[in-house]
Amino acid sequence: MKRAYVFPGQGSQFPGMGKELYESSLQARELMERANEILGFRLTDIMFDGSDDDLRATRVTQPAIFLHSVATALCTEDLPAPDMVGGHSLGEFSALVAAGAVDFEDALRLVAVRASEMQKCCEQVPGTMAAVIAMPNEKVEEICAGIEGIVLPANYNCDGQVVISGEKEAVARACVAMKEAGAKRALPLSVSGAFHSPLMEPARVALARAIDQTAVRTPRCPIYQNVTALPETDPERIKDNLLQQLTSPVRWTQSVKNMLADGATDFREIGPGTVLQNLVKRIATAAGAEVTIL
Repeated sequence: MKRAYVFPGQGSQFPGMGKELYESSLQARELMERANEILGFRLTDIMFDGSDDDLRATRVTQPAIFLHSVATALCTEDLPAPDMVGGHSLGEFSALVAAGAVDFEDALRLVAVRASEMQKCCEQVPGTMAAVIAMPNEKVEEICAGIEGIVLPANYNCDGQVVISGEKEAVARACVAMKEAGAKRALPLSVSGAFHSPLMEPARVALARAIDQTAVRTPRCPIYQNVTALPETDPERIKDNLLQQLTSPVRWTQSVKNMLADGATDFREIGPGTVLQNLVKRIATAAGAEVTIL
């Protein structure tokens, strides 16, 4: 039996997130107040009392999900040590803290830079994303490659669910082509930009500088990173993959399958929501594996 802890990314936020933890744990409260100081604004006020729209802004969403996830991981009593960790997009930063590879404060600063730069990209370079349902990965890739403009797979979420990302017109043309080719659905998403695509390229310079200045240690257990879907423990490779992730697909399906192949039987989602629990169940079922969701 091996335990895998997985950490969610953008989209798992909800009004009131983290409030119960803040009120019930002194350790969590101190951690959250420290986050407010580092960020220079009261993130917890938005988390606890903000609206859906308030939480949707990338510069708020990413630090909020990260803080909720890390506070849960570090402040939950008697939480057994994981044998492996992974995170979906932003969740990779939470996973690194949980595995002891990066200090909380350093990771929060990284997340803040990442969120700010990604929001700038969204404002300067309009883009969008769409979910393609019930179409093989290879067919999605083939259709994207044949569309004029920038559009490509961004999130391999589970078998039969791929999110594409890119220029608005290119994504729209790809959605039409996907439906014509037999996709059950090709649904535009309500997002602010084209995440995990070349349209995020302008954010690389600032994020590269921040990652280069961040101390990364060998984690206590392997982290299955989005870019490779492989278990990584080398600090330099971890840092390089964090940067590459900005403009590369999130290979979540492949990551979970590799965790399963490496003996993971118990999965625990740490952070807001249950998105990853549902994806893990689907991936495990498709792979013919039995897992326990903790």
